Amino acid sequence: MRKHKFGVAALLGAFALGLSSMAAQAGSTWDWLKPEVFGERAVLDGRGVIEFSAPDRPLDQSHVPVSIKAKLADGRTIKTVYFIVDENPSPVAAKFQMGEGRSEISLSALFRFNAATDTRAVVETNDGALYMVAKHTKFAGGQASCSAPPQGDPAEIAANMGNMTLVHVGPKTAMTELRPKMHLSVSHPNHTGMVLDQLTLLYVPLKMVTGVEVRQGDDLVYAMTGSITLSQDPTINFDYRINGATKMTVTAHDSDGGEWTKSFPIGQGS
Repeated sequence: MRKHKFGVAALLGAFALGLSSMAAQAGSTWDWLKPEVFGERAVLDGRGVIEFSAPDRPLDQSHVPVSIKAKLADGRTIKTVYFIVDENPSPVAAKFQMGEGRSEISLSALFRFNAATDTRAVVETNDGALYMVAKHTKFAGGQASCSAPPQGDPAEIAANMGNMTLVHVGPKTAMTELRPKMHLSVSHPNHTGMVLDQLTLLYVPLKMVTGVEVRQGDDLVYAMTGSITLSQDPTINFDYRINGATKMTVTAHDSDGGEWTKSFPIGQGS
């Protein structure tokens, strides 16, 4: 199986950027964040291309659902999708390199929100155009999620690290649709490096999911570059096009060099 290499150094640089630049830059966060991520490229209004969903005030700031549906009707295809959480220490939450030939996608993930923030989805087309939509999400109160410890027993979390589940979303009949939907979950604490151990008074070291690649047979569905903004046990919902493959293979990587691969049957003709 072909491997996708994930840019860990670039991710850690983005993390450092988030910590150092927020207080140093004048104006809104997006004023300095946009050129850091996209340089001088124009970012166009994505209404009409992207349907975007994020809660007004999340019930759980450590598992905030953010989703998009994107569609191009002019022959272009979707190359990359960015999820951006402006006020997080690592604002580029996830970057999805999409498989070739997709003019229509559905994609969602669970993220940590550290404060009240503008949340953005940016779609890059195969000709290099960028389209963006944004929404403001209020802070629900309590501890900032990036400095909150993982939920659950540490020994159990460690024992289950790298376990993956992949299931179809909806009834069995959804498997015969042209664009079936899948639910992926990867067991991983996604340590932010910002959690203080109350016993040792030392920070729990950074240990994050740096990438997840999904292949349908030999075809790439997507390759995601992750960050500390991903929730504990990163969860992604996505659709795919039927290509005749009977299995889907998921490979996950983390910042400590961990790698886990698992293949899932997806049904004849999927």
